[in-house]
Amino acid sequence: MTATPRQDARPATVMAHVVLAVSTVLALAGNRYYGAAGWQILAAAGAAVLLHGAAVVSRRRPWPGYATAALGMLVLATISFPSWSAILLPSALWFPVTLWRLTGLVPVRSSVVALAVAVLGIVVTELVAWGRLPPGIPGWTLLVEGGLLTLVVGGVWGAALLARRRREAGRRAESGRLAAAVADERASIRRDLHDVIAHTVTVMVARIEAAAVTTTDPATRRELGDIAEAGRDAHQGLRAMLATLGPATTASRAGARRDQVPISLDAVADLVAAAASPLHAVTFAEVGPRRPLSLSAEVAAFRTVQEGITNALRHLEPPVEVTVQLRWGPAELEVEVRDDGGSALRAPGGSALRAPGGSALRAPGGSALGAAGGRGTGLLGVGERVRAAGGTLSVTQGDDGWVLRALLPTKEGA
Repeated sequence: MTATPRQDARPATVMAHVVLAVSTVLALAGNRYYGAAGWQILAAAGAAVLLHGAAVVSRRRPWPGYATAALGMLVLATISFPSWSAILLPSALWFPVTLWRLTGLVPVRSSVVALAVAVLGIVVTELVAWGRLPPGIPGWTLLVEGGLLTLVVGGVWGAALLARRRREAGRRAESGRLAAAVADERASIRRDLHDVIAHTVTVMVARIEAAAVTTTDPATRRELGDIAEAGRDAHQGLRAMLATLGPATTASRAGARRDQVPISLDAVADLVAAAASPLHAVTFAEVGPRRPLSLSAEVAAFRTVQEGITNALRHLEPPVEVTVQLRWGPAELEVEVRDDGGSALRAPGGSALRAPGGSALRAPGGSALGAAGGRGTGLLGVGERVRAAGGTLSVTQGDDGWVLRALLPTKEGA
């Protein structure tokens, strides 16, 4: 078991109590020897007990501890030992300790009141000493003593306030770091949910729609259409749920969990094959010998292909052609996902957008990336992954559809 800082400080605190108590006893014995009255010794001893008790109480209850210490100091201020003041007893050191603890725990205005009480006590002490000043001792010595005591008390208060502000700044910084970590984790969860679940649902709906088009049984076609519609509703529900996890992008820690993502370029061929159907021609080609990639770049390449296919299947009416190409160069990998615009844009409700005469409407270029989908959560997440890997992402309009292109550095070109 590891000891806490509070537990580690206890032996030192106990030792301080013992040393100061023994020193005070020796000082009182010396004053008794040099002629101090018995009531003075008893009163000073009682004040010392108050100061030690105040030091213990102030650890948990700063105001009662400080008030008790102030009472002990007031008692010492009324006692005049031969040639020196009783407030200089070793046990009196517990008074600035209680002031330190109070300043570090209570509001600043309250600590200012405590400082004022301490300064007032010093003034009272010096006034009492002035009235008992022996002949031959100049009065300026009391002014020097009072000034030094005020500097000590003010220095303790100022140092405690500075230490408190540093602790508060450290706590704020730690809270900021924790909040950033939580935001990054939420964004990472959001991206992973979108990348995995949304893609799977989109492919499922696309294959069901393809089956509905090719079947000759009207009842089966209607049933498959209902299933596809339910899949689209589930996808919209997922997007609404992801919106509760915060913005699509966050601090530049997109690659913080990349070593936990079991994705590689070897899975791209399976991804393409899973998305293909009789009405969705998804093809894959790889040009050039493969080069070593960083893990973050490999994940970004896979997610780029996944997002391009997902957008095309989600927003375009079949038949749709999607071409995926990986072009390898010595310094970079070019990932391209190109669609042909499909037969029409899919409306938000899931049906094709058609003109009043019945013909399908097409946006310029005919692609979901440009019109229906826009730059949504998926593209923002992919863009963040690509940038984290040191690459660039672009969406451009092609001859018929749109092109999603990522340029990622290889290890040789990084």
